[in-house]
This record gives sequence, C-alpha cells and structure tokens, in this order.
Amino acid sequence: MHLSQRITELTGGGSDGWDLFLKARRMIAEGTPVTELTIGEHDIRTAAPILQEMHDTALAGHTGYAAVPGTQDLRDTVARRIAARTGVPTTAENVLITPGGQAALFAAHVAACDPGDTALYIDPYYATYPGTLRGAGTVPQVIQARAEDAFQPRAAEIAAHAPGAASLLINTPNNPTGVVYSDATLRGIAEVCLTHDLWLISDEVYDTQVWEGTHLSPRALPGMAARTLVVGSMSKSHAMTGSRCGWIIGPEEAISHLITLATHTTYGVPGFIQDASRFALTQGEAFEAEIAAPFLRRRALAQRMLSQQNTVGLVPAQGAMYLMLDIRATGMSGEAFANGLLDSHHIAVMPGESFGQAAAGHVRVAMTVADDVFAAALQTLMTYAAERAQHNGVVRDIQT
Repeated sequence: MHLSQRITELTGGGSDGWDLFLKARRMIAEGTPVTELTIGEHDIRTAAPILQEMHDTALAGHTGYAAVPGTQDLRDTVARRIAARTGVPTTAENVLITPGGQAALFAAHVAACDPGDTALYIDPYYATYPGTLRGAGTVPQVIQARAEDAFQPRAAEIAAHAPGAASLLINTPNNPTGVVYSDATLRGIAEVCLTHDLWLISDEVYDTQVWEGTHLSPRALPGMAARTLVVGSMSKSHAMTGSRCGWIIGPEEAISHLITLATHTTYGVPGFIQDASRFALTQGEAFEAEIAAPFLRRRALAQRMLSQQNTVGLVPAQGAMYLMLDIRATGMSGEAFANGLLDSHHIAVMPGESFGQAAAGHVRVAMTVADDVFAAALQTLMTYAAERAQHNGVVRDIQT
C-alpha cells in the first residue's frame, strides 16, 4: 500500500534530530548507566497537590468528554494569566486548550497556512519544528541566526525571506540556545510581519524561565494582537510534561476556527487534566519560581565552572532549562563530540546539529539532573573537550 508523502517525508528525508537521544536510551535499556542531559524533562515530578486535584476531580466524575475548546474555568484562568503577564486584553474567546504545546504548534500552522504555503522558522530550532510544518502541509523555509549575534535573529534576514510567505515561527525564551529575544529583536520581527502580512506564531512555553532580561510577548506590540498566535503549555512552568495540556492564544475569529479543527482532530483534553491545570495556575508566581529554581541554580553553577577554562564556550544562558555550549575549539562537530562523550563517558548531550546548522559545533546540555550529578557531568565534559582539543591541536580561547 502507498503511504502519503506528507507522512513519509516529515523529516525531509534526513534525520529527525533524535538519533543521539535514542542511542542513549538503547544503552540504558541494555544495562549501561547513562547520565542523560538530553531532553527537557524536570528531575522533579508534578507536585503532589496538583496530582491530588487530578485524582479528586477524576473520582468526582470529570472523566467523560470535556468541552472541546477547554473547560470554561481553565479558559478563563489562562485568559486572566495572559492578560496580567502581557497587558493585552484577553478573554476565554481568545483561548483554545490543546493536548500540549506540540499540538498547539501544529494547529496554529494549519490555521495560518494553506497547503503549499511557505512557513518561516529560525535556526537553531526545536527539533520537531520542521516536521510539524511539513505535517501541516506547508513548505518550511529556515532562516539562520548566528552564533556571533548570540543567536538573536536579524530582522533584515527575515525580511529577505518574507515575500510570499504566510507565517513566521519564533521561540523565546529559546530552545535550544537559552537566548531571550531582546526588545529590539522582537520589534524588528513585528515590523517584518506587519510589512509582509505574516502570521506570527510565538512559542512561549518557557516564559516562566527567564534568568536575564525580560520576556516580551510579541502579541503585546502595536498591531500584533490581530496577527499573532501564542503557544503556551503547563509542561515547563509547572512540571506537568506528561499531562499534555497547552493552549493557543489568538484573535477570536482564529480561535473559533481552531475549535472546529480540534473537533475534527483531538476532540479536546481530559477534564480532570484541565481541572488540575486550572488548580496549578492558581498557585501563583511563587510556585512557578520554585519549579524554575533548580535550573537557575544549575546555570549559576555552570557559569562558575565554565569560567575556569577556555575550551568550552557558553552561549548567553538567559532563559529555559538548557545550556548551549560552543565546542568548536575541539575541532569536532557537535555530533561527533556528543557521540564521543556518550561512548567514552556515558554522558548524553544533544548535538547542536540536531537543532539546525546554525548551532553546528555546539552541544545542548539540559540542566535536568541533581546538582552534584550535573556538576560531575559538566566537569567530565570540559575535561573531554580539553583532551580532544589538545589531541586535534586546535586549542583557542573561547569567551565564556
């Protein structure tokens, strides 16, 4: 039987970026201990009070079909949260609850683009982005940010790719780089979207993990509320990765059509998950800061350790739960370095090339293990990098 090109070509005929992660998981399954610094999975689990709320509401009977747009209580709670955090008037009619941020990304592109439309996105990117765009029927077109710009995308380069495109996908705080887009960067992006009539799809799932600077939702910029679809999620802010509860924020007309799409695809999110998410969101900023605290602490630890050597560089770690490390002084690609580190020391990090070519010669490190384990793994990584640089004869100073 023939399978559709849409499904067989999701990865564009190449790797989907998960090879190293899958290799590490195979090693673990075979009995080899591996320190995993790969995916954005908290080393704590969902807090007990949230799980208790989930349990209580399920036992109370909220296990049938929930309202497809989301429960009224959760939509109202998300709307109040967004309005308070961004200053943009937002009601439940601007909110669709989705099965996690990944489903929201797909749905947003279905709303913004017709089949065959060009959908722009920034490299480095989260590994699922290109496949999500292809799955939505678009033609993905990548725009490279540059290491020398600390991976802040240039508005002029976006503008050069904008004619004829339908949408632009951005992510700040950024996965994989940890960079928070500046006010100037976002205003430049907004100007391009307004000039070229682009939908802006803004992935803001890390908005509670900002270590330097300020998160600015581009929906708050002049003229942008009518052309911006914001993707949010409970996964990172409340350590609810497995609960699969996210949302899209957008203009009422777009949300009304996205509800129709959800009716014909996901058919909503379980009611007891939504009740637990509503409860979690009412715990306030102090609770969210508690969830984020381990990553802020490990970032400071990494900054101290990295400042004591000159082989491994650190991309400004302004937000999110990752470090992007520059290992070009070793003379190795990110892929070769990550595979070598895994094979020789059983430490798994993600090659920069998993997230596009702009991050070649880098590796992404998830700060998702206990502090002592993290410090030991980072020390081993630095030692391995210094050894490889000496072996290859390409030692050079890297600014940390």
